[in-house]
Amino acid sequence: MPIKIIIIEFGEILSIAFRAIRANKLRSILTTLGIIIGIVAVTTMSTAIVGLREAFISSISSFGTDVLYVDKMPWFAMGDWSMYRNRKDITLEQYEKLRHGLRNYEAMAPNKRTFAVNIKRKGKSVTSTLVYGTTEEYQKTSQVMLEEGRFMSELDVKAARKVCIIGKDIAKELFPFESPINKDIQVKGVPMKVIGVLEKQGSGFLGSFSLDGQIIMPLKVFETLIGEARGRLRIDIKIGDVTKLDEATEEIIAAMRVIRKVPPGKPDDFAVNQQEAFKQIYDQTVGVIAIAGVVITALSLFVGAIGIMNIMFVSVTERTKEIGIRKAIGAKTWSILFQFLTEAAVICLIGGIIGLLISFPLSLVINQFLPTAMPLHIVFLALVISALVGVISGFLPAWKASRLNPVDSLRYE
Repeated sequence: MPIKIIIIEFGEILSIAFRAIRANKLRSILTTLGIIIGIVAVTTMSTAIVGLREAFISSISSFGTDVLYVDKMPWFAMGDWSMYRNRKDITLEQYEKLRHGLRNYEAMAPNKRTFAVNIKRKGKSVTSTLVYGTTEEYQKTSQVMLEEGRFMSELDVKAARKVCIIGKDIAKELFPFESPINKDIQVKGVPMKVIGVLEKQGSGFLGSFSLDGQIIMPLKVFETLIGEARGRLRIDIKIGDVTKLDEATEEIIAAMRVIRKVPPGKPDDFAVNQQEAFKQIYDQTVGVIAIAGVVITALSLFVGAIGIMNIMFVSVTERTKEIGIRKAIGAKTWSILFQFLTEAAVICLIGGIIGLLISFPLSLVINQFLPTAMPLHIVFLALVISALVGVISGFLPAWKASRLNPVDSLRYE
């Protein structure tokens, strides 16, 4: 059959389908309700999951993909928690031995961390979200970027100079109209000179705290101000090549077992963590939520499909004489079949579009509380699902219509 004739036939089928839908507006709208609810459910769930994942990946971006973190406990401890808690802390002496013992690494920085320390300047006060005590190589292992000033130098660290790098929020609160560089702030009553300001980073771990409220200082200064017992030591090691992470992990484990005098056959009394652990746990958690959402969506679409199938059967019965006339003047079986399939698909597509028009503003509302994102592939997926539901649910009624005997159809009253 020539392509021109196929295009004309297709245009006529679409025209008939739209006329049938317009002739029964209320029935068509009620028929699409199940599809609308299903599409709203699937798109809202998908936008929330995509948005949460993007926010999560952004939150852990400070944990470099090529960085390993040596700590006394794994980030996601399984089993008896006391077994990890009772391990001996990693010490600076162990860090020094590891630094001189490893061969394949780009940078290594020990650091201690604590939360919520009061910072003052000229009557103004702000509470930091994070306080880091570390060395000059932390800039490489953490990938922090400076908006202004400089990072700590090796001399600053060795001399335990009272210098610090502050986050954007602290700079904004304490220095609203001037540059903070080379000006003093008070951390726990002790003057500290600001030598750098970090670029804006936003919230960490889905808004649990602001990365712009942190302050970084030399490790010895941290221990003097905060206390040696506050914050356990962690060693951050930038490998520089993600393809060598497994090899580097094995080397670190072997070196740390010797340094911490772990007897052969005994389990490690330390952990080597990496960013991938966060992604795996997150994906497992979200996977369970996504399965539950898919089940709910599938039920809604199934109910909608049953409704469309019933309405299409009614439509076939009502238009039996019309089908007989079309067949009598030469309409092919496939043309009748395609006509009713198209009608069912169009009804579902209309429901899908209405569902998207509802879910988009709904996602904007949800975005005020949880991050959301609606990429184009979700929109495309919603429309494909709508059309597919229409084709599947409309097939039996369309098949019935295409097999009607034209003589019997013309006699139908």
